[in-house]
Amino acid sequence: MCVIFFSTLQITFLIQKKGDVLMADNDPEASSLTNSGDQERRDDEKKRIAHYLLMLSDYNPASRWKAAESLGRLKDPRATEPLNDALFDEDARVRMKVAWALGSIGEDRALAPLRQLYRIENEGNREIIEAAISTITRHMSGQ
Repeated sequence: MCVIFFSTLQITFLIQKKGDVLMADNDPEASSLTNSGDQERRDDEKKRIAHYLLMLSDYNPASRWKAAESLGRLKDPRATEPLNDALFDEDARVRMKVAWALGSIGEDRALAPLRQLYRIENEGNREIIEAAISTITRHMSGQ
């Protein structure tokens, strides 16, 4: 069984990492927000991302699948590394949903792990991986 575990410290780091889509609490750009609703929305989004990142290490494959689905829909680049790690889950459905999520996020950091999975995955699942690689490649070329 290949399950990835993240500590609370790792999740906090991933959420506060500077340069990502969401800004850290100590980021000057974040402090310039004047609307408290914006701050609340950002805080809620941080909590959701942390929750889904923790779900990636759940013992239940359905939970890991749902986490990958949710992270893919959020399209937050900070989820790329944890999803790269989850790409080699023991459950094929989770692997395919993680591949889809990585394609949705569109970060080039996912290309090498996706190509590695493509080489070892069965033929029936390769189409999803090809689509993810193609989506990332198009994203990188600005199309």
